[in-house]
Amino acid sequence: MKVACVGGGPAGLYLSILLKRQDPSHDITVHERNAEGATYGWGVTCWRGLLDKLHAHDPESARAIEEASVTWNEGEARVRDLVTRRPSDEGFGIGRHRLLEILAARARSLGVRLEFEHEITHGNLPAADLVVAGDGVRSALRTGHADHFGAETKEGRNRYIWLGTSKVFDSFTFAFVETDHGWIWCYGYAFSPERSTVVVECAPRTWTGLGLDGADEGEGLALLEKLFADILDGHPLIGRSAGSGSAQWLTFRTLTNRTWHHGNLVLLGDAAHTTHYSIGAGTTLALEDAIALADALHTHTDLGQALARYERQRTSELLSIQSAARYSAQWYENLPRYIGLPPEQMFALLGQRHSPLLPHVPPQLYYRIDRAAERLEALRRLKRWLGPKVARGVHARELASRK
Repeated sequence: MKVACVGGGPAGLYLSILLKRQDPSHDITVHERNAEGATYGWGVTCWRGLLDKLHAHDPESARAIEEASVTWNEGEARVRDLVTRRPSDEGFGIGRHRLLEILAARARSLGVRLEFEHEITHGNLPAADLVVAGDGVRSALRTGHADHFGAETKEGRNRYIWLGTSKVFDSFTFAFVETDHGWIWCYGYAFSPERSTVVVECAPRTWTGLGLDGADEGEGLALLEKLFADILDGHPLIGRSAGSGSAQWLTFRTLTNRTWHHGNLVLLGDAAHTTHYSIGAGTTLALEDAIALADALHTHTDLGQALARYERQRTSELLSIQSAARYSAQWYENLPRYIGLPPEQMFALLGQRHSPLLPHVPPQLYYRIDRAAERLEALRRLKRWLGPKVARGVHARELASRK
């Protein structure tokens, strides 16, 4: 099969690796519009579950990714001068640039052609049996068939900015700072022995009240360094990585599509879906898309059947994750509801922010129920049953409102 992967991000590169492992005779080219090594972003996160999947599907790249990652197993929350620290699942951070280096090298070693500075649009599609649109949230290939794919975006309320720092965090760290214009917060995690990612978020009125809407990059970074001085320990915040412009304040756009394939064209990664950054699943979901698509293509010789199976599987698997991301974003948008709780309670509910029950239950009552559920099996079963039921009901109402 001749395959053209448009977009040299993690999803497209990993798909090319998996397809070459399945059948070395596949003719696969990855087309990337940017120069090699030019990428945005700082570090990305994943958890042990993803690494286990990567080890199962391509042990060589999985070993390289794990060896290049830094790990943490604790979370820390700071509210004013109060600090709470708790154990967490094992997390992994790796620089996006390093991840792409590893995947590109592995793809080349298997015979995949990588063509950089080669932009593909709807008007110059390569001749191939399968064209994979892994060209991101603003996918040109998806836009070329906009009516068919039925993309829909929902814009979040809060403003956020993606930064780096030379401060190396030893845990996944949250910091909430009260200002005269409302709360501003960040979370940080290491992705190398020298660097960490810091994502800063606030409500729109805080953003404008602090003057961040009119500040240039240097002024904005200086203000944020002052606000988060307690966790930065004198280290600077850094805007964009070298050569990728200045850091921008954004609002998050959640993307969904009515369908994921059209003829021999299929969507992958951010071109198909996005989930709010606060659950840290973007790279994981992109790689899982690649795994599912490769498996479907291996199982079905008929391309249409393979693409239909891939779409069914991934849209089903994404329902719970998209729900978790939606509620996580809403938790931050409704921060005043939780910020006044005692630190231990607030941190516990921070960890429960993806729950569909939490917005409907008074926070202190939810906290008591959650603690009781840890001790009583009957309450645990009720919580496991009721949460998805509420999420499905909310999701069904949202789908009905779109018709």
